[in-house]
Amino acid sequence: MKFLRFMLPVVLLSLSPMAFAQTQSQNQTQPQSDAQKAFALLKTLAGSWEGRPTVEPPLPGHSDLPELMQVSLRVTSRGNTLMHEMTGKDKPGPANTATDDPITMLYLDGDRLLLTHFCDAGNRPRMVGKLSPDGKTVEFDFLDISGKMLSHHMQRAVFTVIDANHHTEDWTFQMGDKPVQAHVDLQRVNQQNASAR
Repeated sequence: MKFLRFMLPVVLLSLSPMAFAQTQSQNQTQPQSDAQKAFALLKTLAGSWEGRPTVEPPLPGHSDLPELMQVSLRVTSRGNTLMHEMTGKDKPGPANTATDDPITMLYLDGDRLLLTHFCDAGNRPRMVGKLSPDGKTVEFDFLDISGKMLSHHMQRAVFTVIDANHHTEDWTFQMGDKPVQAHVDLQRVNQQNASAR
């Protein structure tokens, strides 16, 4: 009996990598869905980025827009998730703290590409992504939301890949009945790494 209790976890652990490898090989032989293509495109953006933000219309009482935005994109969870973090660089006023930085997670859910935005407004909108016909833009549209301040939330996100070292991000924040558009034109911080990929 002790032998069986010992062997069962060993057998299960040894089967897990084989099942993962088999799933990976099956996925490589089947044609990719549009959601998979969009996710693969976004994963090429992994790295550090900087760019100048613009906001339309300008927000009254929010003159503390940083000169530069820094964006970090990191592939995690064994390639199943892309983590996006945005911070302001050289923000005027009190020192910028990491607690103000919104995190966005992008991942596949069946045949959908989803984005969950962990907003500094205290809510978590989810959006569904769609790849453009030219294969260079992924547009995310609002699906649902949880958390507080539901009338003020991120409504839309658009990622456009220009080349390996240049992409743009457009974020639409819904303030009650007024949409606010933020645009960031981003350049890769360490371009040598991207050229080697």
